[in-house]
Amino acid sequence: MSFSVQGKTAIVTGAANGVGLAIARHLADQGANVMFADMDEARLKDELSDDIKNEDGNVRLFAGDLREKLTIANLLSATLDAFDQVDILVNAARQVRMTDPLDPDDNTMSLMLDQNLHASLRLSQLVARRMVKQGKDSDKSCIGTIVNLSSIAAHRTRPELMAYSISCAALDQMTRSLAVALAPERIKVNAVAFGSVMSASLQERIRENDGYREQIIAQTPQSRIAGPNEVAEAVQFLCSDSSSFVTGEVLTVDGGRSLLDPVIAPAH
Repeated sequence: MSFSVQGKTAIVTGAANGVGLAIARHLADQGANVMFADMDEARLKDELSDDIKNEDGNVRLFAGDLREKLTIANLLSATLDAFDQVDILVNAARQVRMTDPLDPDDNTMSLMLDQNLHASLRLSQLVARRMVKQGKDSDKSCIGTIVNLSSIAAHRTRPELMAYSISCAALDQMTRSLAVALAPERIKVNAVAFGSVMSASLQERIRENDGYREQIIAQTPQSRIAGPNEVAEAVQFLCSDSSSFVTGEVLTVDGGRSLLDPVIAPAH
């Protein structure tokens, strides 16, 4: 069975590094037109300097702070200017920050909700309206796809990750709510929750703690840390027509780690 995204147009946020970059590259390699969006313009251009030399190619870049409503509108406009339509939105922009749950002056909760939840919700709402408009004369069973990147941290108890965990749990619920709201419009909304994946944030934690890698592996039934492309392939399935009757799901990609109970295992 083919999980084709050939000819579809995708917006991928958080596309300058880590899992977001892997997803955007993978979709582009599979024949999709992809708008790589991120705050870090320099890193976007550095990572994709070879991809953007051909103006007729299937890759474009957009830099901006997607927590700003005007930036979100500009991202959609830039995508339509480049490719005329948008079929896929992957909300991969996410941050992981440590929290002091007993510090009333710690504003990490607000930061995590703004970045990991509110920005994704606003962009999803705007893109969904565009999908409805462009698909009104289509007879397809599914006219658009939204995929949110979440984490198994949503269901794990790590006090120092309280803000991040809450933002992921909220994102999972947002996924389910939007799935029901947009189902009559033939737009499917799903999420991919990952844990043991070599994301940019996980690489940083491993550099800071010599034993961190071994601790994660010990708590993962498959005894390894996955590569970002393994998340990208799961996202491709959810973006393809092969998942046309799948909506409101949070697909877990963690090598079985969330099946184990100990709360001491790091989860992000």
